[in-house]
Amino acid sequence: MENIKNYHMSSEEFRKQGKQMIDWIADYYENVEKYPVLSQVKPGEITEQLPLNAPEVSESMDQIMTDVNAIIMPGITHWQSPNFFAFFPSNSSGPSVLGDLLSSGLGVQGMIWATSPACTELETRVLDWLAGMLQLPEQFKSTSTGGAVIQDTASSAALSAILAAREKKTNYQVNESGCSGNLVAYISSQTHSSLEKAIKIAGIGKNNLRLIGVDEKLAMRVDLLESAIENDLQNGLIPFFVCATVGSTSTNAIDPLIEIGNICRKYDLWMHIDAAMSGTAAICPEYRHFLDGIELADSFSFNPHKWMFTNFDCNCFFVADRSVLIKTLSILPEYLKNQATESGAVIDYRDWHIQLGRRFRSLKLWFVIRHYGVSGLRYHISEHVRIAQEFAEWVRTSADFDLVAPAPLNLVCFAHKNGNDFNRKLLETINAEGTMYFTHTVVNGNYVLRMCIGQTNTKEEHVRQAWETIQETAKKLES
Repeated sequence: MENIKNYHMSSEEFRKQGKQMIDWIADYYENVEKYPVLSQVKPGEITEQLPLNAPEVSESMDQIMTDVNAIIMPGITHWQSPNFFAFFPSNSSGPSVLGDLLSSGLGVQGMIWATSPACTELETRVLDWLAGMLQLPEQFKSTSTGGAVIQDTASSAALSAILAAREKKTNYQVNESGCSGNLVAYISSQTHSSLEKAIKIAGIGKNNLRLIGVDEKLAMRVDLLESAIENDLQNGLIPFFVCATVGSTSTNAIDPLIEIGNICRKYDLWMHIDAAMSGTAAICPEYRHFLDGIELADSFSFNPHKWMFTNFDCNCFFVADRSVLIKTLSILPEYLKNQATESGAVIDYRDWHIQLGRRFRSLKLWFVIRHYGVSGLRYHISEHVRIAQEFAEWVRTSADFDLVAPAPLNLVCFAHKNGNDFNRKLLETINAEGTMYFTHTVVNGNYVLRMCIGQTNTKEEHVRQAWETIQETAKKLES
């Protein structure tokens, strides 16, 4: 019989290539500031360099990495640059990369406890650690009525919360017969767009989503919330869900959790808190007050992949009553039945989110928390806030720029006094130069620059240089 070539990578070759890849990544981190932060390629430029068809014969890792350097790297926007100030960060760190590498190497599919007990039990314990680090109420721990699960993003967490809220309000009838069209949800005008998307997916419909107005701090107005609820009740509709935000994407606005929570209790509505980036700040005792009122919430989520040095994707979704979530999402076909599940002694996380399959995400979170320790995480978070507050003070005392929104943590929204067109040109000019990357928002009709200081390796020197560049670029545009 003719010998058939084994195309699998041998252990010896894997060791060799793996060591080279770690060296490549380490070199990348050491030199990331040399790259333009925002990719400078034009649309289609990467595609034009890639062959139309897959290779018929095997190619070497050397060939592949040559193309990575020549084709892929010019098309990368460098989120791990300390000069990345756009959006919210999507951070990484050495221990997180190593934890993710180990997860990939093990190749676990942790859909139920039986498919890898360590995948489930480590996740449960690490999320209980986080509940303690954030000083969450007892009901959010696995040792009480609730618990937590790692989702991919805050978008999936919001969808899970909406589905659970929908079923609880209708006594689980929607799962049986579909939506009747009379359920109503409430968010502020500043809430992340993922909530509108989740409302559509859940069958509630955009017409049954109420956007509540905000105050001068861009936080939800509870008087308008209650008025909207009362109006819907009078029209025979069924209010069921409110999302409160701790750190809106646009301006880092923080909704009044206690007041919203009391309204939700009064009208028997599910209260979800989206704290995607800013939730991490509560690890520091001096910022824990931003979560005051969380004891009134039914669910809460935040993303360690934004500001806790854990690479994408990693969202932590906490619920006060896990039985509602499980009853909403649980389906048990014959091929998943097993003795451990039937015993009731284990958690099967497949019942806690939309998808069945799940990666061993808790490994990277475990690595990060153990490497930094709680004190190390607090140090870096507090330092980012300190630098951001210093930047805000530079803007506040500037003759040319204004602060246009409160800056409670690490996001500063500011604008040049020359108006919208000038600010748009200022942003485009800075980003085109490539030394740093900003994004914008619009506040009360004003085009506003956003400076988010939260990248793993950003230091005061990077922010000071950014401020100098902003001022110098503005003066050039004026001349």
